[in-house]
Amino acid sequence: MDNNFLGSRVLVVGGAGFVGSNLVHQILEQNPREIIVVDNLLSSDVSNIPIDSRVHFVFGSITDDQILRNLPDDLDYAFHLACYHGNQSSIANPLADHDNNTLTTLKLFERLKDVKSLKKVVYAAAACAVAEKTYDTPTATTEDQAVTLYHDSPYSISKIIGELYGNYYFERHQLPFVKARFSNVYGPREILGAGQWRGTVHTVWRNVTPTFIWRSLNGEALPLDNGGNASRDFIFVEDMARGLMACALKGQPGEIYNLATGKETSILELATLINQYTGNKTPLDLKPARDWDRSGKRFASTEKARSILGFEAKVSISDGVKRAVEWTKINQDLIQSNINRHGKCMSQTQLSAKT
Repeated sequence: MDNNFLGSRVLVVGGAGFVGSNLVHQILEQNPREIIVVDNLLSSDVSNIPIDSRVHFVFGSITDDQILRNLPDDLDYAFHLACYHGNQSSIANPLADHDNNTLTTLKLFERLKDVKSLKKVVYAAAACAVAEKTYDTPTATTEDQAVTLYHDSPYSISKIIGELYGNYYFERHQLPFVKARFSNVYGPREILGAGQWRGTVHTVWRNVTPTFIWRSLNGEALPLDNGGNASRDFIFVEDMARGLMACALKGQPGEIYNLATGKETSILELATLINQYTGNKTPLDLKPARDWDRSGKRFASTEKARSILGFEAKVSISDGVKRAVEWTKINQDLIQSNINRHGKCMSQTQLSAKT
C-alpha cells in the first residue's frame, strides 16, 4: 500500500475552501503529479489555492456535467469536501443546501464509479449529524453511533444522505469509499465572509472560532449562546488535513473514521482562551440557547482512527487558537474585504429580522 501521494493524480472537490486548501498544501509537500481543485467559490476564496504548476483549478460546481466529463480517467485519489456552508444557511435555504450538498455528492459518485484507477474516495461526513443531543455529561461519539431520523438542519440531513449514497456506490459499484467524520475544525485559511451571500448573516459569521477571534481582536463582547454551556471537539485544520490523508492512504473502503481530538472544550473555555490571546478585556455576552440547536455537548471517540489509521491530533486547543489568532492578525485586510462585500445584505437582513 502507498504511504504517500508521490506521483499521484488527486481530485479535491472544494479545494479552495478552508479545509480543502490546507489539504492541498499538505499533499503538495509529497510531490503529487497533479492536484485538480474543483470549486465554485460559493463559500471560499481563490486566494486559498496555492500557485503551483501541479495545481489545476477548475472554477464551477461539481454538478456541472461538462466539468464531470472532463475529469481524467486515471485519478488515484478523490476528496469530496464541497458543501453548502453551514447549518444556518441550510435552514434559510434548504433547496440551495440540496443543490450544493446532496446533488453534488450524487453526481460526483456517479461519475467516479467509472474511474477504475481510484484507490480511495474520501467523503467529508459530519459528526454533528450523529452526535447525541444532550446538555448533561456526554459520552464520546463513536463511528457506530445510532443515527436519528430527526435532525436540526437540512445540512445535517444532507451529510447523512452523502454517507448513504457512498455506501450504496461502495456496495453496488465497488467505489473505494471512505467516510471521514469531521469534528469542529478551526485554524488558518478560514476567511469570514468568503464567497457569495447565502441569505443570512452567517455568510460572514460562520464557525464559532474565527468569529470569536475577529470580534475579540476588535474589542467586542463575545456572544455565548446558552451561556457558553455547549461544548465541542475542536481540531486544528492541519491535523484535519493529516487525518484526511490518512483516510486516503490507510482507510478501508466502506469504513468510517472520526477525525477529532477526543477532548471536550466548552464554548465558554474557548471564548476565554481567545480573549486571553487577543488581550480583549470586554466582558462576555451571555445569551439564551439558539431555538433550532439541540446539539448541546459533544466530543468524538478517536480509538478507531488511532488503531487503524495511525492518526492522532497533535495540536492542542491552546496552541491552535494561538496560531489562528496570529494568522487572523496577518490577514486582517483580506478578511475585512470579504466581510465588507456583504455589508448591504447583512444590514437588510438584520433590519428585516427586527421588523
